[in-house]
Amino acid sequence: MGDRAYATTGTAQNPLPVPPGRTVNGATTNGTTPKPVPAVPPRAVPPYQYRPKPYPPPRSRYTSRRNWCCTCCLWFTLILIGLVFLAAIAAGVLYVLYHPRKPTFNVTSLRLIDLNVSSSSDLLTARLNFTVTARNPNQKISFSYGDVSISAFSDSVDLADGSIPAFVLDPNNVTIIPVSLSSSGRSVDPSEASDLMKKKSYPLEIELDTKAGVKIGRLRSFKIAIRVSCTGISARESKVVRTAPSPSPRVPPPPPPSIDAKCKPKIKILSWTF
Repeated sequence: MGDRAYATTGTAQNPLPVPPGRTVNGATTNGTTPKPVPAVPPRAVPPYQYRPKPYPPPRSRYTSRRNWCCTCCLWFTLILIGLVFLAAIAAGVLYVLYHPRKPTFNVTSLRLIDLNVSSSSDLLTARLNFTVTARNPNQKISFSYGDVSISAFSDSVDLADGSIPAFVLDPNNVTIIPVSLSSSGRSVDPSEASDLMKKKSYPLEIELDTKAGVKIGRLRSFKIAIRVSCTGISARESKVVRTAPSPSPRVPPPPPPSIDAKCKPKIKILSWTF
């Protein structure tokens, strides 16, 4: 009785059956034949290609000018802020050391000698004298003033003009300045001339325009334009009567009436005052 030969090994065409529950290549089978894992071909590396770096686009002239203007504006702003900051520090130090106070001006006496308006030609002739008292209350600060131009107004009508020379207001000092104003044959508006002829008392406003500087020790500031306005003054005309000479001594004229009109100094820039 011949023995039947059985294949003990499997081939790719006839694989051996795998019992259920066996693990083949890390996977549990249930009696089915596992599928073969496909082979992945190796990836071909492309050849190296040289790629030059792109150059940045050229800057236009407009962009360069704009950057230059922005830089200049930035530096100018920073320098201006620094100067303002230093000026504030210097002003604070000066205030602590010297306690500066502004000078005061008063019109202490005034006399309207002549005020005549011609009814036919509307020409104005006026003459008045007054005294300005300037006081400097500071102990170590002096004020220097240039030539002063003075005008007197009555209801916005320019009555008379004049000027006084430059002067210095020393520390802790009082300066009395006599002033004489006059006008002759000045043309005025007919309505203004009629108003002046009807009045017996004239409200006056006196303006003094000059340039003032400050001196602290050896330090001097530049001069700035100022305007001193004196208001609240009322005057009546008081004509001067001349008499023939006589052997008897002449009686001196009465002193001008004393007043105390406050004046306010203001900084003048072109036609504005602050």
